[in-house]
Amino acid sequence: MVFSSNIFLFAFLPLFLACYYLTPWRARSALILTFSWAFYAWWRPDFLALLVGVTAVSYGFALAIGASSEQAQRYRLLSAGVTLNLLALAYFKYANFGVETLNAALLALGFNAVAFTHVLLPIGLSFYIFHAISYLVDIYRREAPPARNFVDFAAFIALFPHLVAGPVLRYHLLAEQFRSRVHSFGNFSRGCVVFMVGFCKKVLIADSVAPLVDAAFSAPVPTLADAWLGAAAYTIQLFFDFSGYTDMAIGLALMIGFVFPENFNDPYVSRSITEFWKRWHMSLSNWLREYLYVSLGGNRKGLLRTYVNLFLTMLLGGLWHGANWTFVLWGAWHGGVLILERYWQQRWGAPILPEWLRVIKTMLLVIFGWVLFRAADLAGAGRMFAGMVGAHGMAFSPSVAWQVTPDRLMVLLIGVLLVYAMPWLKRQGGAHLRYLLLPLFLWAVATLSAQSFTPFLYFQF
Repeated sequence: MVFSSNIFLFAFLPLFLACYYLTPWRARSALILTFSWAFYAWWRPDFLALLVGVTAVSYGFALAIGASSEQAQRYRLLSAGVTLNLLALAYFKYANFGVETLNAALLALGFNAVAFTHVLLPIGLSFYIFHAISYLVDIYRREAPPARNFVDFAAFIALFPHLVAGPVLRYHLLAEQFRSRVHSFGNFSRGCVVFMVGFCKKVLIADSVAPLVDAAFSAPVPTLADAWLGAAAYTIQLFFDFSGYTDMAIGLALMIGFVFPENFNDPYVSRSITEFWKRWHMSLSNWLREYLYVSLGGNRKGLLRTYVNLFLTMLLGGLWHGANWTFVLWGAWHGGVLILERYWQQRWGAPILPEWLRVIKTMLLVIFGWVLFRAADLAGAGRMFAGMVGAHGMAFSPSVAWQVTPDRLMVLLIGVLLVYAMPWLKRQGGAHLRYLLLPLFLWAVATLSAQSFTPFLYFQF
C-alpha cells in the first residue's frame, strides 16, 4: 500500500483516523502499531515477521544495555545487537549482489557459477534497520533511556507515515511524543495541507515526467537531446517524488500529533555539494554523520583521516541506497567532490565563482551523480554519459521522441520553476498557492484514479 493510492486515501486513512480519535489515549500506541503492521503486511504478510523480529531483538538488547553498568559488557551487547540488524540487512539487500558479483568473477576465470535462489527485498528494510541501530546506539551513549513499553517502541519502529521510506528518525526525538503530544484542529489542518502538497508533488509532477525519464534511460543509444532531457527530468522526478513522500509523511504524522523534522530544504539552490547534503534528505545525512562519520573518527584524527572518513561515509551511503555498482560509484562521486571542496576551503578559503554560477556548477555535479543513481547498470550509465557529450548524435532518437509531448515538457518546466521559486514562496508564506491547493489536490486525485500504479522511488531502498 502506498499513500498515493485510492485504497489508502479512501479506506485505510479515514478508518485509521476515525479509530484513532475514538480510542482512549492509553490505547492509541497499540492502535498505531496495529494499523502500521497492517499497512506493512498489505504488500507481503510474511515480511511482517521480519519487522517484528527486528523490533523484538532491538528492544531486548536495548533493555540489556540499559541495565548493565559494565562498559565492556555494554559494548559487547551493542555490537551484538547492531551486528544482528546488519546481518538481516546484508542478507536481504546484498545477497543477490554478492552472489552475482562472485559468479561474474567465477565465470571470467572459467569456473561454474554458484547456484542461488534470488532473495526478495522487503520494502522499507533499510529504513527500519537504521531506526533500530540508531536506537541501540542512543541507549548505549545514554542519550535516551531504553523504552520500557514494548508497544510504544514497536509503534515507533513501525509508525506507518515513515515506515517504508523515512524520514530516518531517532528514538529519543519521538520518545517524549509517545508519552505526550498535542492534538488540535490547528495541527490536524496543517497536517492535511502538508499532505496535500506532497500528494500534488508526487502525482502531478513526478509521475508526469516519469515517461521522459524511462524513455531516455532505456534508449539503446541516447543522443545528446535524449540524455540531457532524461537527466533533467529525473532530477525533477526524484526531488518531487521523494520530497512529496516526505511532505505526506510529515502531514500524516501531524494529523495524529507527531512532529517530524524537516527532510528537504530547497537542495537544488545549493552552492556546493557540501551545502547540498545539508539540504537533501537531511535525516539520512544527519544519521550518516552521527552514526557513521563520527564513529569512524570524524575530523578528530587529522586531515588525511578526515578525508578518508568523508569518502567512506559517502561510499557506504551510496551502497545503502542499493546493491549495485552504480550506487557505489554515486557515493564515491559525492565523497570525492566533498573532499575536493573541503580541501579548497582549507587551502584557499572562500570560493571565487559568483553565487549564481556556483549554483549552476553544483547542479551539474548533482545531475551527473543522478545519472549513476538512476541507471540500471554501469553500461547504461556509460551510454547516458556518452549521449550527454553528443557521441550518439544531437536530436531526439525515435525511441524517445514519441514520449516528448508538450504537456510533459510543460510539467517539467513548471517543476524547474517551482524548485527555484520555492524559497521565495516560503518567504511569502505560500499565500499565492493557498487557494490553488484544494483544486490541485482534487485534480491529483482524479489523475491518480486514471493512471496505473506508480510506487514512490525510494520504496526500492
